[in-house]
Amino acid sequence: MNIIAIDLGTTNIKVSVYDKSLTLLNTLSETVNYNRNGELVEFDVEPYFICIKEMINKTAEIGKRVNNENIIQIVLTGQAETLILLDKNKTPIHPAISWLDMRSRKECDELSSAYDSKLCYHITGQPKLIPTWPITKMLWINRNKPDIFNQTAYYLLLKDYIIYRLCGRIVGDYSIYSFSHYFNITEKCYWHDILNYCGVKIEQLPEVLPPCSIAGNLLSNWINPDIGLTHHTKINIGTLDHFAGMIGTGNIKEGVISESAGTVLSIATLVNTPFFNDARIPVNCGPFPGTYVLLPVCESGGFSLEWYKNQFLDDISFTDINEMIIQRQDCIPPVFLPYLIGVNAPDFNENASGVFFGINASHDKYDFALAIMQGVACLLKKNLDYMRDSGVKINKIISVGGGAKSSIWTQLKSDFTNQIIEIPEYEEASCYGAAIIGAVSESFFPTFKDAIDNCVTIAKKYNPVECMEYSKTYDVFTALYHSLENVYHLNANRL
Repeated sequence: MNIIAIDLGTTNIKVSVYDKSLTLLNTLSETVNYNRNGELVEFDVEPYFICIKEMINKTAEIGKRVNNENIIQIVLTGQAETLILLDKNKTPIHPAISWLDMRSRKECDELSSAYDSKLCYHITGQPKLIPTWPITKMLWINRNKPDIFNQTAYYLLLKDYIIYRLCGRIVGDYSIYSFSHYFNITEKCYWHDILNYCGVKIEQLPEVLPPCSIAGNLLSNWINPDIGLTHHTKINIGTLDHFAGMIGTGNIKEGVISESAGTVLSIATLVNTPFFNDARIPVNCGPFPGTYVLLPVCESGGFSLEWYKNQFLDDISFTDINEMIIQRQDCIPPVFLPYLIGVNAPDFNENASGVFFGINASHDKYDFALAIMQGVACLLKKNLDYMRDSGVKINKIISVGGGAKSSIWTQLKSDFTNQIIEIPEYEEASCYGAAIIGAVSESFFPTFKDAIDNCVTIAKKYNPVECMEYSKTYDVFTALYHSLENVYHLNANRL
């Protein structure tokens, strides 16, 4: 039997097929095309779904050709907050609103005034109302597009919609809805009051199930025995991409940090009780029963280096950038505050912006690239310090994503944080984690631990090297941020 894993990523859609022993048979990837207009970030739902359908059919066919096995499960993972609006016929009536979309700043301020932040944190696990959350987009639709609002019969998140198109059932999972800001993470139910405020009814929302549940079997219009898609193919709702990535790299116990070094820098660790504290670390429903995940997210993480390369080093590869930086590790670059987009843990300051500090005439374009790498390493350390000060055990870091491919950047992170960093063999950790979910669900392995012990291997390990200059850089990094807090507020008033 084969398993298909689907990762609904922000930049790419990835579909992989594995056999029952979790050997990868094939992977396909397609870029997501966005329509951007100022702070609006949308994409067309039907072409997005057609792309996924073609990828599923192709990977199923390749798997069938390799070992003549059918697809026993299709397991989904991916982003959380992207919002889909359906009419009474369950047809999209508006482009999908990406989590990258920042149109709802005014509605975000309105909800922040209406609901105490401490109350929100203890219900939703999120320390701050930000425009990323779908609840703010719902209120924006209510205020700005009343015709669409009145026609909307269902509000789905992206993974819910793909599940519906696969098996005909409208369901979501606890881990995804932890990022909606209208889900009570301890009671495992919707937050009625804030939904009522926004004019949304409970019956307009999906049934919410534990992560890794079976939603149903493949719809008849999908059935094609020649490529291994049958009436017996089950649809597993999976979990959030970050949490699937944790599973795919072997992080299923307390004390291990998972760093996703992609466009967004996320830092995740598993805990067995909801961890509300004064540090306001984001708390989310975990992938396993009775678990939670602390998940500080820095939207400017890997994006900062992508932005810099695209704007100033467009004709130079990341490999060449890394090689040039390796040759100048003894230089002292500027200090960089990586707050280019969104709001970033642990400060959650939506007025913050990117800053290069300490520039002199000797600095060149590669020094700025090194500054960005160090700045993101400082941001990682800042978040880990907050977690450690809150009583979280940290034994090591497991890193995945594009940034983890850079040996110089990963070593910098190890040195700045004084933590061992391990790089797993499988780079597509979210898809692999989703496949593990399917394999355990089908009892190909008795437990997640058994699956990980048999299948997850570490390709490279980085040990921290003490460097006094890095400690000084971090001190400047933290002092610089605090010195600019009032300036950030003044700057926001002129924008």
